[in-house]
Amino acid sequence: MRIETRLTQQLGIRHPIILAPMGSAAGGALASAVTNAGGLGLIGGGYGDAAWIEQQFREAGNTRVGGGFITWSLAQAPQLLDGMLAHKPAAVFLSFGDPRPFAPAIKASGALLICQVQSRGDCMEALEAGADIVVAQGTEAGGHGARRATITLVPEIADLLAREAPEVLLCAAGGIADGRGLAAVLALGADGVVVGTRFWAAVEALVHPNVKAAGVRATGDDTLRTSSTDIVRERYWPGRFDIRVVRNEFTDRWHGKEEELRANRPPETKRVMSAIDAGDPAFAPIIAGEALGLIEEIEPAEAIVSRMVHEAVDTLKSTARLVR
Repeated sequence: MRIETRLTQQLGIRHPIILAPMGSAAGGALASAVTNAGGLGLIGGGYGDAAWIEQQFREAGNTRVGGGFITWSLAQAPQLLDGMLAHKPAAVFLSFGDPRPFAPAIKASGALLICQVQSRGDCMEALEAGADIVVAQGTEAGGHGARRATITLVPEIADLLAREAPEVLLCAAGGIADGRGLAAVLALGADGVVVGTRFWAAVEALVHPNVKAAGVRATGDDTLRTSSTDIVRERYWPGRFDIRVVRNEFTDRWHGKEEELRANRPPETKRVMSAIDAGDPAFAPIIAGEALGLIEEIEPAEAIVSRMVHEAVDTLKSTARLVR
């Protein structure tokens, strides 16, 4: 069973599903598992640890995968892009910053350029960069994002692309964790999906088991967008972006008290970093999105992809029967 779209045709994949390149979660094992299941796996370059990126590409072996970067962070260490391109990635995914300085090298390498956007303005920058695929990310997503919701941003970007660059493909991201979500965004004009939180809870994800389990126990109601997590980790993000995490003891104490947190940051940073190492979900960031409410168990990536596609096909067929 398969769903054929422009995305599957251009990427040469069976299913229109791309793994979000989640820093410290989407490593080589998860990326290769998603690719082997019929999607496209992307390794998360995160804030730019060259040795870690090398290790994850080695772990992916000969599987066809790509990678991604936080664009504003890549600008501080642009040599990291050369290291990734040396692995001949299928695609390079850029988000949260201007992709144009990096586009020529990516395009020259033969990799597809995927640009994640959070607004119409971001989309125009992506088109100027020569993006092959634009990803419209809604605020429901886990991790960093902005303010627009998936269900309105996706069709608005779809209309913009239809007018300005009909050859550019569109994927949707944010709150998509099952086949219903895949079917819904295809109806909104997307060619496929970029999935983060559902794969964050995959067996192969590089997330501490305790943290992963705490995430799966949560629902969408248990998440919030905050800047406190970035402050305590000393991650200095552009002001328009904050991060969606699951509420825990740390956010209950510090969300909404960011100035006080800055004044008390050293001991809190030590506590949070120790919690990350120990897998203590009370203080370690649980970086996942509203789609947690749709996840009941930790499963292999192959099972996640298969079920998502079957559910999407069933949903599309069921919806078609409503038409008279």
